[in-house]
Amino acid sequence: MTDQEPTYKDAEERNYELENRIRNLVWTVSGDYTLDIRPDTALFRKSAHIAVYDGVKQGGLAKYFDQDAVSMYLLKKVYCHADQAELLNTAQICTEEAVGWRLDAEREGIRRLREMAYNDVLDQDFKKLSGYPLGRLRLALLREKLDGSWKGTREIQEQLESVHALRKVQTTEELIRGIDDLYNRMVDPHFSKSLDDVLAVTAEELTEFSWKDLLNEDAENASVETVLQKLTDSMTSLEAEEEQDLQEKESGREERAEKKKIIVAGPEEMSRMYSFVERNFGRSYLAPAEQNRRNYQMCRGIHAGCRLYYTDGILDSPVIKNNQYVLAEKICRDNRKKYKEQYTLVNRNIRVLADMLRKALVLRDEDQFVRADHGKIVPSQLWKPGRSEDSRLFIRKMKSDSCDFAVDLLLDASGSQRKRQSDVALQAFMISEALSELDIPVRVMSFCTFWNYTVLRRFREYDEDRAANQNIFSFTTSSGNRDGLAVRAIGNDLLQREEKNKILIVLSDGKPNDTLLNRPGAENPEPYRGRRAILDTGTEIRSLRRNHVAVLGVFVGDETELQAEKKIFGKDFAYIRSIRGFSNTVGRYLLRQIEDE
Repeated sequence: MTDQEPTYKDAEERNYELENRIRNLVWTVSGDYTLDIRPDTALFRKSAHIAVYDGVKQGGLAKYFDQDAVSMYLLKKVYCHADQAELLNTAQICTEEAVGWRLDAEREGIRRLREMAYNDVLDQDFKKLSGYPLGRLRLALLREKLDGSWKGTREIQEQLESVHALRKVQTTEELIRGIDDLYNRMVDPHFSKSLDDVLAVTAEELTEFSWKDLLNEDAENASVETVLQKLTDSMTSLEAEEEQDLQEKESGREERAEKKKIIVAGPEEMSRMYSFVERNFGRSYLAPAEQNRRNYQMCRGIHAGCRLYYTDGILDSPVIKNNQYVLAEKICRDNRKKYKEQYTLVNRNIRVLADMLRKALVLRDEDQFVRADHGKIVPSQLWKPGRSEDSRLFIRKMKSDSCDFAVDLLLDASGSQRKRQSDVALQAFMISEALSELDIPVRVMSFCTFWNYTVLRRFREYDEDRAANQNIFSFTTSSGNRDGLAVRAIGNDLLQREEKNKILIVLSDGKPNDTLLNRPGAENPEPYRGRRAILDTGTEIRSLRRNHVAVLGVFVGDETELQAEKKIFGKDFAYIRSIRGFSNTVGRYLLRQIEDE
């Protein structure tokens, strides 16, 4: 015992000395002796050079940028379902580039320290870093700085150039935007929320969420503050973040994406989920019993474990006027501004589309004469009795009903539509205005999926006044999209209409892609993306067509996704390249439906 006791005390003293040394480095570099520093002495034992350089860099980050603001951005990004380990690795790369060159210029000894730290990283972590894209980018940056110049593949060179641009950032906002851009390009190109959406997450929302799955600690310690401190401590490290996902990077791109989308929430969070959706999307207009009935009826098969949520939107039925409400107001103003800028073009499209449809409906109004087994006798057919089984010896006048139509307009409101949301709103407005002018009942709804809720947002009902079309400008985008479930729910309502002729028009980008929620002890929605999601959506479309609902897909995405749109809608889809040709493209399809009927 006496032999071991000094060893233990010596280790404690060494740890204490190391902590003080690293703290002093951070305080000296930053000039801020109030910073709360938690040195990683375990890393020091692995590599003194890496530990000391990380401390220096942490001080530099605090000196040149608002470290708390960057940490809070990371926390909100993780809350919005970003992969924590990959996001931290991205932040480490970006802060190294934004801070490192400034430190070199100010303190000559730091360059030598950095080189020794880089060499230790290459010696100890080469295999781990070479196993995934961000790791390979980090290796390229280390080699480039050690060798002066380094040539890799064209892809690596392009990535290096984009990271080098961070040397010029002057503000914290620019650094955050750089981290966000690199993550979205290299890690998750389909990340469902814009940077504005991420930053709009409120402190209340962060506090209510469970962070225990992001920490190797007891649940009672898994607070927002604890996670925030962990992110702050890790942000400037050269030590790559390790999670199970990073060891499985070679198992296939789609499988990785599915795993990365899974977030674990405990039973307590599930009990709060409904109220969270209510606060961020507006109150539901359905009674609980009716909503439960629809969930039981619709959320089956591949959609088991999902929920439907019907709302008039946060602007029309807010619970509280939170940041999401303010963001929705801003987007609504932007959509209306786009309408005013293109007022002449939009209204010309409405007139052209309405005139095309009006002419077709006028033709339907004309009396038609058909052969029948009763009515006015046709003398030329009197030879048939006894000689032919055809008993249609008469002619009847049939009266057409030009307004025997009901139309549903369904808008994809997922995050991937963010850059096109004003265009989607304008297109929906034009269709709804043209149909309203002809007194054809039309309902307009959008859909997106948040956690396991598919949110169906109503802009106008079938028989509402034309003025309700203005609500379409409050169209906003968010999160993922479970297209098959949305089509199933909307189609079910359309089939209940009394009109003989029913049309469903879906404005989407052809990329069904749901963010998943993994709930311990509960039924979980199956992964919904890629081929599986395309087949499911196509199946729902074909089911409606078998029930005599005409379905048109209006493609508003990138041309690279056209093949998926074709698989979903078959030949009945319209590709809108420009708003100028919108009325003719959509009008031709609707004319065909009217004429066929």
